[in-house]
Amino acid sequence: MRSGAYNLQSAPAKTKAVGLLSGGLDSTLAAKLMLEQGIDVYAINFTSPFCTCTPKKAGCAAVVTAVKELGGIALKQVALRDKYLEVVRNPKHGYGSGMNPCLDCRIMKIKKAGEYMRRIGASFLFTGEVLGQRPMSQYGRAMDIIDRESGFHGHILRPLSAANLEPTIPEKEGWVDRSKMLGISGRSRKTQISLASQKGIQDYPCPAGGCLLTDKNFADKMRDYFNYNEHPSVRDIPLLKIGRHFRLNNGDKVIIARNEHECRKLNDLRRESDHLLVPINFSGPAVILQGNSMPAAVEQMLHYTKKPVQETALITHTHMGNNETVFLYESMNKSCELSFKQCS
Repeated sequence: MRSGAYNLQSAPAKTKAVGLLSGGLDSTLAAKLMLEQGIDVYAINFTSPFCTCTPKKAGCAAVVTAVKELGGIALKQVALRDKYLEVVRNPKHGYGSGMNPCLDCRIMKIKKAGEYMRRIGASFLFTGEVLGQRPMSQYGRAMDIIDRESGFHGHILRPLSAANLEPTIPEKEGWVDRSKMLGISGRSRKTQISLASQKGIQDYPCPAGGCLLTDKNFADKMRDYFNYNEHPSVRDIPLLKIGRHFRLNNGDKVIIARNEHECRKLNDLRRESDHLLVPINFSGPAVILQGNSMPAAVEQMLHYTKKPVQETALITHTHMGNNETVFLYESMNKSCELSFKQCS
């Protein structure tokens, strides 16, 4: 076995295994199969700032439901933070359809799950991956890359597709019964849905969720963000998920709220150094300015105001803890030259 790979000579009387549990149908079924073989299952769940299934700060609600469905197994939740953004920015194995570094992301998660496995004295890892289900990370060669680069080659069992894959150490050693492993492949979920019904698994999310990094529009926002931020932070990601984003020629950025909900979110998510502009005497969108191009920011605000603004418009300006300053916008002529003055 190569240097750095996980090595365990024998398993304890009751075998422990760490399962990567997303809360979705596949990983829940994989955990159920392990429990049915008497494996002591410890689940680990990773929350990503790009996951469309985990909008709550507390993490993924689906995984909590899955744990209850499985009989209250142990659950460890791990938030992927700033180091994860470096993986997104510079993936060794490239991107999928957008800015999704699926292979590098999977390797990172397996490494972290493996560290947890070592810490609790578990014997192997298992996942809900299905051969051929995802084009970038769930085919034979990709799985082999993930296993080897994570350092846990041979110790990663994929119960739903194991019959189609080479036997792993848990199977060779008899810790699990290979004859009870499944041979599912492809993108259809019919087999899994039928199996869930047989095993009494009812409360699971539909497979419509996913990763924002596969979305072209969001991927464009991420590229722009990386271009202008030397030290990216997951704290900034929620702001990229809302509003209309404009990069000005001088590098400043303007974010326009699209509805009342986003107006409130801009206020909640802004950094202290951001300029927040809110209309006072007219109905228009809240705006964040990252930079100093105040006239351009106000011009964008007025552009997205439904009703025409008369000659004057009062706007509250909040910046660096000061929210008392109010600017008066004056339309000097038809070309809309902007001038600001502080109101008393």
